[in-house]
Amino acid sequence: MNWQQLLSARRFGMEEYHDEKHHDRTDFQRDYDRLIFSAPFRRLQNKTQVFPLPGSIFVHNRLTHSIEVSCVGRSLGMIVGKELRKRYPDSPADFEEISAIIAAGCLAHDLGNPPFGHSGETAISSYFSEGKGKYLEEKIKEEGGRWEDFTNFEGNANSIRLLIHQFNGRRRGGFVLTYSMLASIVKYPYSSVTSDGKFGFFKAEEKDFKQIADTLGMHCIEESPLKYARHPLVYLVEAADDICYKIMDLEDAHKLGLLTTEQTKELFLNFFPEERQRKMQKTLQRVSDINEQIAYLRSSVIGLLVDECSKVFLENEQEILDGKFGKSLIKYISGTANEAYRIATDISYKKIYKTKDVVDIELAGHRIIGFLIDTFITAIEDRDAKYSKLILSRIPEQYETDAPTLYERILAVLDFVSGMTDVYALDLYRKITGMSLPTV
Repeated sequence: MNWQQLLSARRFGMEEYHDEKHHDRTDFQRDYDRLIFSAPFRRLQNKTQVFPLPGSIFVHNRLTHSIEVSCVGRSLGMIVGKELRKRYPDSPADFEEISAIIAAGCLAHDLGNPPFGHSGETAISSYFSEGKGKYLEEKIKEEGGRWEDFTNFEGNANSIRLLIHQFNGRRRGGFVLTYSMLASIVKYPYSSVTSDGKFGFFKAEEKDFKQIADTLGMHCIEESPLKYARHPLVYLVEAADDICYKIMDLEDAHKLGLLTTEQTKELFLNFFPEERQRKMQKTLQRVSDINEQIAYLRSSVIGLLVDECSKVFLENEQEILDGKFGKSLIKYISGTANEAYRIATDISYKKIYKTKDVVDIELAGHRIIGFLIDTFITAIEDRDAKYSKLILSRIPEQYETDAPTLYERILAVLDFVSGMTDVYALDLYRKITGMSLPTV
């Protein structure tokens, strides 16, 4: 793969359009602004990240997480972009725009995630793989649909669908974003029938993704099932996400009392050699506010991990361009930081992700999402029934519940349900089940 081709401002859905107007913002900066002002991005404020949505103590939701990931991603992009310009001073590639591409990609990376955190993805997959939806398998396969799109439901693939699909009444190309920005969020650029279950696009968007990937010169590993090597900028978007969710979850856990102040300080200090730790301890002594102390340590760790991940990317640039690099950048950071990140990961699983409140959200999300999907799919299967008509009237017209194939109609249901906020999904569940009634 080559940088000049990989960094393209071509817009999906507007390939034939040539804008003669001079813009002070670049195309990639306009991507960022377009996402910030979009309804799906605003809805992230009421979607669970890890902990239940805030009561008296404010913790991260999908919106604040995405903004912070974008901030970290911009820093990664600036470091990498500047170094690539030094390496290739005569290259026509827009290395200076890498930070803007990454910043926009980070804003968009979680747009397709359903309500109730990662348990929402599991709830959707489980409905089809082991729940009431199993009976649909033969019907989907008989008409040529891809059953694995449902049993392995992936928020990453749903993000691409949300961004490029032409919903009813909307313009061609969806958000009409640049090719490079769209490719930067596809962590698993292959179809759902690959062996590990992770994938980057539904069958409905496969042709469109192939167009984007081929135009950018992404390395095609296999034609059937379709599989590409990652776009290089995916590694930077992924690194920003890895840095933020792990480190910010520790800070949230401290605020909620799941980790003591001393435990949290130790976890953060572990990222640094002893000499640096001593200097940091002196800084901590000058600040008496506990939250400020934790914030200082957290920001120091993020800065370290940004430098480490940038270094890994630049050291392995050629291998990344050849499509032969391993997994995530964070796994290849140097010794002390690597071990500290591993310890933080272990603690997170034991002390955070299995706490009662987090598990309760997962249980509730599984029940609510499963019920809503089953209700709407039952309705699209028997559209003429009076109750079905009432149920389908709750789905906005932009979602194609009358599409010609069952596969497409189910995707429309998943579009609707996955786009819900936690609050909206709970409210609709209560109303349909009769647990809550409108005020008369």
